[in-house]
Amino acid sequence: MSRRMCWLSQAQEGEKILHLQLSPDEPWKPYTAFRQFAVPDYPIPGGSKGWATYQKLLKAGWTLVHSSRAQEFTLKDTSVVKNS
Repeated sequence: MSRRMCWLSQAQEGEKILHLQLSPDEPWKPYTAFRQFAVPDYPIPGGSKGWATYQKLLKAGWTLVHSSRAQEFTLKDTSVVKNS
């Protein structure tokens, strides 16, 4: 299975949080949407949202994708849907 993760900005906040993707044909979703994988965040003021989950999933063999590359895939997927 192609499980991937990346750090993407939330639409309103601009703060990057961990996003997950179970397969390339699925959209990126915030880690909080995956209760089966997410673990509680560290209680550090200003800490990254999803850092504890990132560490867990990295150890489990998930692949980290650069944010610009993840956004590139998202834009391509969106243009294919619009042009269909």
